[in-house]
Amino acid sequence: MHSQGRIVASLHVAAVVLTALISTSCTMRPLQGVLVPSSEAVEATSQVPILIGTTRTRSSSDPGEMFGRELSSEMAFAQVTVSIPPDGSRTAGEIQWPVSPPGDPRRDFVTASAGYLDRAEFNVAMTNAAKTGHRNKAMVFVHGFNNRFDDAVYRYAQFVHDGRLPVIPILFSWPSQGAGNLGSYEYDRKVAGQSGAALTALIDTVNANPAIKEITFVCHSMGCLVTLDALRSRAPRGPVSKLKSVALVAPDIGFDEFISAVGTPGPRRPRIGLFLSQDDIALKLSKSLAGGIARLGDINPQDEPYKSALAQQKILVFDLTHLGGDDAHSRAFDDVSSVMGMIKQRLAQGQQLGEDASRTASR
Repeated sequence: MHSQGRIVASLHVAAVVLTALISTSCTMRPLQGVLVPSSEAVEATSQVPILIGTTRTRSSSDPGEMFGRELSSEMAFAQVTVSIPPDGSRTAGEIQWPVSPPGDPRRDFVTASAGYLDRAEFNVAMTNAAKTGHRNKAMVFVHGFNNRFDDAVYRYAQFVHDGRLPVIPILFSWPSQGAGNLGSYEYDRKVAGQSGAALTALIDTVNANPAIKEITFVCHSMGCLVTLDALRSRAPRGPVSKLKSVALVAPDIGFDEFISAVGTPGPRRPRIGLFLSQDDIALKLSKSLAGGIARLGDINPQDEPYKSALAQQKILVFDLTHLGGDDAHSRAFDDVSSVMGMIKQRLAQGQQLGEDASRTASR
């Protein structure tokens, strides 16, 4: 009886965590065809070009998917331009998926263009983006659990657009299964743990481009596992010269694992920002699946030993709990304007890395 009770409890936890985590990804979007370009051009829409490096294999069944769920032994490259409806026709923070592809650009996110690139073409595209956009800062985004390729592309486009980010957006897409079941969660965690080397290679490619003067990393949820592994594996060769900031959003990684991975603070280590929510149900349930190990993305940064460890490592902490909303796990993307305002306020105050960042952020 006790054994049966434990099994029932485990199944219940698994069901709840999957419900919570799946809500961060692919609800209300078509199953196929999203990345087939639309031929319709509409004034007042915004065009967001996304450069992509991925370890997914090319999709053979759905041309509108571009890349599927299987792991490739080689990095592939692409570029997708996402058309976003006029501000008056949408709610900031939301992705308005078409009912059926290609969708109506007046009210839907649609794909304006999409194409595969080789490594040389990827480098040329970076250089051209810097010249035409008069920008020299690249932002590399690493998505989390339960993301199809099209999910990641559209979410990143939404984030860049709503945040009005003056960057060259680059997506690293690792082969998440894009499915909400316990087996996929475990598979995704395993693959995420094996994807750091590929991300390191992408970092080096971006860092070597002379048109890029500064790099920022943004990772979400399980994608932060990939990011930390890449930075850790790159460390023996010295820091990435152009990497200035790393933002971990709702990281689904153990707190102790994070502290051991970031190493000793030094003048050449990038600034690290932690965006957390103490009411992140998805991460609390992930903690249960991890045997009770605290997840970095839902700690109380005022509690010990977290407060002292974060201060010692000079981590900028942004506590987003007070922002509210239905989905704490993707709060930073849903309310990106507020988050950007918090960051700008922090910089305007001239706060240094060693100060208590969490107190200011929670006001």
